[in-house]
This record gives sequence, C-alpha cells and structure tokens, in this order.
Amino acid sequence: MCLAGFIILQLVLSMFLSPRFYRYARLVSIIGIALSIVLLSTVQTEPQYFGFKNTIMSDSYTLLFDFVILVCGFLVALLSRGIVKTIKQSAYTFHAILLSAIFGAMNMVSANDFLTLFVSIEILSFSTYFLIAASKGYYSKEASFKYLITSAVATGVFLFGVSYLYGITGSINISEIYEIVSSQEPSIMYSISSILIVLGLIAKLAVFPFANWIIDVYKGTETSVLAFLSTIPKLAMFGILCRLLVFPLSSTFELTFAVAIMSLVTALWANTYAIREDNVKVILACSASANSSYVLLAACLVSVYNLSTVIFYLICYVLMNIAAFAFLNMYGDRNPMGVKSFKGMFHKNHGLVAAYAVVIIGLAGIPITSGFIAKIYLFTAIANSGLIFVPFLLALLMLTVVALYYYLKILLPMFEECDKNTEVAVLNPVFSQKFVLVIAAIATVLIGVYPEKLIELCRFIAYNI
Repeated sequence: MCLAGFIILQLVLSMFLSPRFYRYARLVSIIGIALSIVLLSTVQTEPQYFGFKNTIMSDSYTLLFDFVILVCGFLVALLSRGIVKTIKQSAYTFHAILLSAIFGAMNMVSANDFLTLFVSIEILSFSTYFLIAASKGYYSKEASFKYLITSAVATGVFLFGVSYLYGITGSINISEIYEIVSSQEPSIMYSISSILIVLGLIAKLAVFPFANWIIDVYKGTETSVLAFLSTIPKLAMFGILCRLLVFPLSSTFELTFAVAIMSLVTALWANTYAIREDNVKVILACSASANSSYVLLAACLVSVYNLSTVIFYLICYVLMNIAAFAFLNMYGDRNPMGVKSFKGMFHKNHGLVAAYAVVIIGLAGIPITSGFIAKIYLFTAIANSGLIFVPFLLALLMLTVVALYYYLKILLPMFEECDKNTEVAVLNPVFSQKFVLVIAAIATVLIGVYPEKLIELCRFIAYNI
C-alpha cells in the first residue's frame, strides 16, 4: 500500500511540478522503496496469511522475495540518474512506471489465484514496455515493440493453459486447485494445461522457445533499465513459478521432462551464441538466458533442497547482475559496447574495474565468489534428483566451462597494456553508481567466503513454503 501511494504521488508531481525539478523524481522513488522495505517487518508471515478472499497470501517465502525485489528496485532507482537526466520532462512518469513494475512483481509473488496473477503479470509487463522505450532513439522503441509482441504471445499461451486447468478443476484459486488435483489421478489435459501455463511464464526468462527477443531488447535498452529487466521480472517469475511447481502443477512428470529439455536447449543456445559475440550487452543477455535455464532445471525437479538452491542462486545472481550493469551505466550508453572498447581501462580506473572483475568472475562461477557457491549448490541439487537427470547435469557442466570463454573475453581486454596512441576510457561516476557497484561486489565476495547463514535462511524459507 505504501508503494501504491508513492506511485500516485509520482503521478501527481508529474502534473504539477515544473520539469526543472526532475532531479527529485529519483529521490521520491528511493524514499518510497526504502520505506516499503522498513514496512515489510510489519507483514504477517507465521502462520500463512490470506487476504482479499484468499486471492493474496503472505508467508516467509513471499516476504523474502518481496524484500529482494525491493532491494533490487532501490539499486535500480539509484542507477536511473542518467536516463532521468535525458528525459527531464518525463522523469516523474518514468519513476511512477518503475514503482508500478515493482508493485506488479511483488503482487505476482503473493498471488494465490490465477486472475490476480494475470493482472499482476500485466502490470509488470506494461510497465516494462514503457521502461524499455523510455530512452530516446529508434532502437529502444524497436526493443520495446519486440518485447511487447513476445509477451503478448506468452500471455495468450498462459491464459490458454489456465482455461484448461479451470475446466478440469472448476477453480482458479491456487490452493483449491492443489487440493483438487492431489486427490485425483492427473489426466492428459492436466499435463497439457500445466505445460502451457509454465510456457507462458518462462517467456520473461528468455527460455526456449521464447528466447530470441532478449538479444535485440538488450541491445536497444538503456543500462539502468537493463539492471531492472535482468533482475526484478526474473525474481517475480521464479517466485511464482516455484510456488506453482511445488503445489498445483506438481502432479505431472511430463511437465518436469518438458521443462528440463527446454532448459538444456536454452543453455546450449545461449552459451554458443555468446561465444561469437563481441558486444558486452549481448554477452550479458546470453548470460542472463543461460543462468535462467540453470535455475529452471533445478526448479522443475521439485524438492525442498532444490527450492532452497533456487532461492540462493537467485539472490547471488541478481546482485552480480545489477553490479555488471552499474559498471556499464558508468561507462555510458552512447559509447560503443564492443569488448575492445574497454581495452586498457584497468590502468585508468583501478578500483572500479577490479569491482567489475569480481562480479564477472562471479557470474562465471570462479571460486571465492558467490557465483561459485551458487553453481556448486545448484548442480549438487540436480545430481541428487535422480539418475535420469545426470545427462542433463553433465551437459550443463560442459556448457558452464564453455561460458568461461566469453566471460574472460569481457575481462581480459581491460587489463591489456595500450600504446600511447590508444585512447582509454576514463570513468567519472557519481556516488550512487559507485555505491551500487562496490556494495554488490563486496556482497559477492562475502557470500562466496561465508555462505552458511544465507544458505540456512534459504533452507528455512524452502521448508516453510
């Protein structure tokens, strides 16, 4: 409710304040998100709380996802200085849309019926269309339109699956559907509806067969919006997807096998595509798609242990991803994003490049980072899920080794020596950009060195879902 109030406040300010006060739009969002984080401590979680006639639920699982979504929203708001400066007259509208996207993501995680879930998905989706198109230029508009078309198709598939599930059970409430399904033998129509629902949701994760949009969208989108796009929608989608896989969609092996195949195909496509790319944004797009496929494979092999690994992996991943785009945000969207454009940057920007290197090697899964612990934890969970999934695990392990190549392709040019005639980019970041990068890099190392407390928290959340 606090977040909804600040959305209305941003819209009111956009109507009455002069464009010369555009700088305060970011401050209003930061205050609203920070206050929402504080108010999370007042939300009832034990026992589970249901509101609005059982359409919304609250428990420790939703609370954790809401907290991580709000933290990511806070960091994205800090990074939005550049785009707000570009669209001065629309700054308050931009931040109202950003808060609306966060609001939709939080409601997705808390949804307990498919109508509420659908409305929440549309709030998040429509907000995302406008955020992608916010920066001036043809490419951002093209990226927004491609994302819109993909999302529209995915929404149709999702609703088609929900209609079948409603026909089978006579309910759209997730808790009621679980009780009905668990008391009877699953039918072929139940399996089809489950697969269609999951297909509609994973489109936002850039998983096969809805993966191609991510390349063009990442190319044409401003970096602070990419920090949002690569974190908050993924958290929301995995938050509700894991709940659905644990409860109403858990009675079909066909769904598990179909999702496992899609995950493997996506990982193969993303890692091989990234090898021949030189654009850093495209490489990070492929990285996002590949990491989503790893998490999706663990999530579909439903168990408490697997769920805890998914939660841990997502927390580590979003921190590293925001830091990666914080560095690109410092570099500037108007500069070329080829890997050679970053050549020799370490010699002029020691601390910032070192922090960026930490998060990139974290994404690659190199030891002493949270990425290494997360991958070990995730692959262990897949290995414990049964012999039939061992070939999937072996394939993912090989693809993870392949991924080292393109992560190193991003980093190595930064540490190369340059001759006197080569112009090396010098970063002049503001405090908020440095804060996001450094805090996320420190968290990446701390979790990598001492992951026990976070793993215990994730296991507690998974056991109490």
